[in-house]
Amino acid sequence: MIFDEKTKALRPIGFNEIRNNLPELYRMGIDFYVYAFNPPIDSSDMQPEIWVELASIIEDRYDRYDGFVILHGSDTMSFTASALSFMLENLAKPVILTGSQLPIGKIRTDAKENIITAMEIASTRHNGHVVVPEVCIYFDFSLFRGNRSKKYNAEKFEAFYSMNYVPLAEAGIDIKYKTQAVLPLPTAPLKVHKHMDDNVTVLKMFPGITRKAVEATLNVPGLKGVIMETFGSGNTNTQPWFIDCLRKAIEKGIVIVDITQCDGGSVELGKYETSSLLAQIGVISGHDMTFEAAITKLMFVLGQNLDAAATQEMIETSLRGELTPINHEW
Repeated sequence: MIFDEKTKALRPIGFNEIRNNLPELYRMGIDFYVYAFNPPIDSSDMQPEIWVELASIIEDRYDRYDGFVILHGSDTMSFTASALSFMLENLAKPVILTGSQLPIGKIRTDAKENIITAMEIASTRHNGHVVVPEVCIYFDFSLFRGNRSKKYNAEKFEAFYSMNYVPLAEAGIDIKYKTQAVLPLPTAPLKVHKHMDDNVTVLKMFPGITRKAVEATLNVPGLKGVIMETFGSGNTNTQPWFIDCLRKAIEKGIVIVDITQCDGGSVELGKYETSSLLAQIGVISGHDMTFEAAITKLMFVLGQNLDAAATQEMIETSLRGELTPINHEW
């Protein structure tokens, strides 16, 4: 974004304006090609069809480049990083998303360091081998697994964190990679999935939630999946009407995935009596997935058109390092 003197508001900018504010790009010794959206897109307008376009751009140029950097607004960056992680199966090259908190035209902008280091990470090889064959977010000196990241602060340069997984790298004088935390390099060729089913919604629990509100959420026409944000380790109220609403939805074929409202920690269905009922009626555990990973994974899995058993298995399985299985010790 850049500040528009005429409108007195921030607006999306093209790469020419970025280049004019970042001449250091041409001193890095990296050959790069720029694909610019025309017009540029505000990240608040992000949609699944744009994720498909991004995945297709990478697919079409995959063999020509060592890595890819996506300049992206911070507001929905974790959603895009999560979605792309599922869409790009067997990814063997880095795809790094980055952006900034301050517009690139500002003197104190964080855009310069973020872009320069993201490009260095995307081009880095150790002994000829890719260092991070993942979709990641680089922001404020830290590299995070994309589907483990969350924007938690609208004012600090340190806008993102990864509560349930360690950073993949930290940038100081040198960039220190935590290779033991990085996904292994795949042996199969890249497979790009382009069908995301967005017939999903969110049911967020709060004390005092009404039956009318729950029924309105679960009876959206064409609904196929629900992310249910629950208390603590996966708990909800146990009023008969509430459990009955969930049961009826599941019987209609709606997939309900339970994730915690907490930024850290995991859902453990059955740990408390209140969540035992959820497991009994067929609610699926989202383990320790972020909301961003859970909602995009649900779109991805529903897009595979699997039966109920296979859908549950895929949701509860770590596909791209997005969740930690129960009893796993890091």
